[in-house]
Formats: sequence, C-alpha cells, structure tokens
Amino acid sequence: MTEHANSTEVLVVGGGMAGLAGALALRENGANVTLVERAPEFGEVGAGLQMAPNASRVLKRWGLLEKALESGVQPKHLVFRDAVTGEELTGQSLKGEFEERYGAPYVVIHRSDLHRVLLEGCEAGGVKLVNDVLVESVETVGGKGIVRTASGENYKADVVIGADGLKSTLRPLVAQDEPVSSAYVAYRGTVPITPDTPATDLEDVVVYLGPDCHLVQYPLGELLNTVAVFKSPSFESGEEQYGGVDELEAAYKDCIPAVQAALANLGTGIRWPMYDRDPIENWVAGRMVLMGDAAHPMLQYLAQGACQALEDAAVLQDASAGTVFTDEGINPAGWDEAIRAFNAARAERTARVQRTARVWGESWHVSGIGRTLRNLLFKSRKDNDFQYNDWLYAQGVPGSPAAEAPKVGSGEKVPA
Repeated sequence: MTEHANSTEVLVVGGGMAGLAGALALRENGANVTLVERAPEFGEVGAGLQMAPNASRVLKRWGLLEKALESGVQPKHLVFRDAVTGEELTGQSLKGEFEERYGAPYVVIHRSDLHRVLLEGCEAGGVKLVNDVLVESVETVGGKGIVRTASGENYKADVVIGADGLKSTLRPLVAQDEPVSSAYVAYRGTVPITPDTPATDLEDVVVYLGPDCHLVQYPLGELLNTVAVFKSPSFESGEEQYGGVDELEAAYKDCIPAVQAALANLGTGIRWPMYDRDPIENWVAGRMVLMGDAAHPMLQYLAQGACQALEDAAVLQDASAGTVFTDEGINPAGWDEAIRAFNAARAERTARVQRTARVWGESWHVSGIGRTLRNLLFKSRKDNDFQYNDWLYAQGVPGSPAAEAPKVGSGEKVPA
C-alpha cells in the first residue's frame, strides 16, 4: 500500500447505474463517499431501458423522478403480440389503476439520460467522483477495506461497494464462477420518428414474440427505440461479435412484415451478447459488498437490470441508516451489520428475478405446440390482472426498499 492511502468512509467501485445509485444513497445518509470509475469519462452505451414502478419509486423517494420524466416517456400500454401472425396476445394499461396501485409511473428512458440524472444527483450531493482508476484488489485489514489500484494510488474505506458489473473484478472474493451464455444476442437502434411511424408505436411498449427471437419497440422522445433479440448460432459457438447480418435476417424470416421492416432501425455495427450468472447467496467479503450486476446479473426479459440496481441502493440506504448512521453520529463498526442485513434482504429477491427472467425468456421464444399453449395462456389474461405483477412491482414486498424513507434533499442527513 502507498504510504498515504486516500481515506474515505465509503468507496464505490464502478460508475454505472448501480455505483452511482449506491453512492447517492449513502451520501444522503451522511457518508463521505468516493466513487472510482475505470473509464476516463462517465457515460452509458446502449439505447433505451424500461423503468418499472419499483425503480421509479426509488427515484421518486430521492427527489429525482421529475428530472427523469423530463427525458423519459410514460407509455400508455405494454402490449405483447405474436411475431408470426401479428395477433395481440395480452396487454397491460400502464396508467390509471396500474400507477395508483404501484405508487409510481412506468417510464421508458434512454440509458444515458438515466445515468446523467444519477450522475448529477451525485455531483449535487457532494460525492467525490474519480475517473481512470482501475481497481485490482480489495482486502479487509483492521476493520477497513484496503483497495489497491493499477496506478499504485490506493484507498482505505470503512466499507467498499463493488458495483463493477457483469465481469466484476471483485466478485471472485465471494464466488468462483463465470458469466453464463444465453446463446442469444441483441441488436439495438434508435431512429427519428417520422409522419410514417405508426401512431400506436408512439404510445406503447410493444413486444413481438417469435420462435427463437423477439423484437421490442417503444418511443424515446423524438426517437423510436428498437431492440431485436435472437438465438445466434455464432454466439453459441463462442463468437461474441459477427461479421454480417445474415443471422439477424434469418432469425426473423417468418415474422410479419412490420417486424421485418423494423430491423432497418437497428445499428448492426455491434451486437450485445446476452449473459447472466447463477444466483449466489453471499455478496460480502469482510468490508466489501457487491451490488447491481456484480452481485446479480440478469437477462433482460423482465426489464429489471437497472431497476434492481436502484432497489439495491435504496435497501442499502435503509440498512445502514439504523446501524451506521445513528442519532449519536456515524458508527463505523455498524457496517458489518448493515452489509449483512442488506445482503440478507436482497439475495432471495434478486435470485427470484434472475431465475424468472430466464424462464420468461424461454416462454417468449417457444415454437410448435409450446407457442400455441403460450399464446392461449397469454390471451386468457385480462388487462389489470395484477397477479403476475405484484411480486415484482408492489410496495413493501420482501427484499424491496422500505415504503417510507427520507428523500434526497430533505435535509435529514446525519452529520459526517
């Protein structure tokens, strides 16, 4: 370790959604927070994401929902259609009773816009943000997390939050596992909305389900966001990237013209191979705890990756508020109890989301008799039948944030 390690109460490793959310939540509790990011600049790649009420409630609690809504869109419906016939299978109204039941809106937003909202929240709250820092290892010495970096400029913290994503450097401290290939890849793209854009595409999130493929479309302001996901022979054989678009075109050859036409909206210069990991129960190693994709990377079929990262941050805020940040001031020893309580609260819930996302994806991509049975099941569901949603979206379900908590900017901070 360098002779003079940088000292902070909380060190967050990773400047994506999870890291920024965790830094923001703990800074609001009163912690001195430093966030380190390996990239030279902060930012997010990709296109849009869906933010369900369990996530928009967290932004609402932090006083950031209105900023997100300035850039995002509140769709009217979530609609599932058969990609081969175009038949509508089921739909969910996202206004009215849905929003009242779950206490917050369903929002679609560009990844970079949500990231910016969280980044600006961290900046305004006083989080110290440092770029170009490659963390190589973390160990716990004398009740402190010692973080060693490639540059030799090391850090000492009461607790280290590992939010460094799917290919986390810190996850090997708690699990000797590897990302799991799904055999599916995604192409994404956004194109300007024109007078020829179908009116329904400007109001709804539409999901077309096809054998070994699906396609999602929804509006992002003046843009139409399109995501195509399909089973890739080249990815199954080990190729993450691929030199042509023949696989993409072949995957949708049996789909209706509207779906095939939407493929023109995609950027085909890069594709996103889809991985997750098997759930693990323990995220804690000494004074280091994982969160976000480092702890529970999931396939995107429930649109919950960023949502669960925001939930993580809010639950960690709740857990530490009563043990670390007490009426008498900050209790550094309370971190052991706080991160164990956070891990215990979240592991079962996120494991269920991970496993359900896998099953949900399988149901989307069936063919033959499986497709027939799936369509019958989907068509039997009525709008505002919440039995399939409550476990994920409802307030106060086990493992989710407390229903009531101080909001960012409330002034209810514990002095550092």
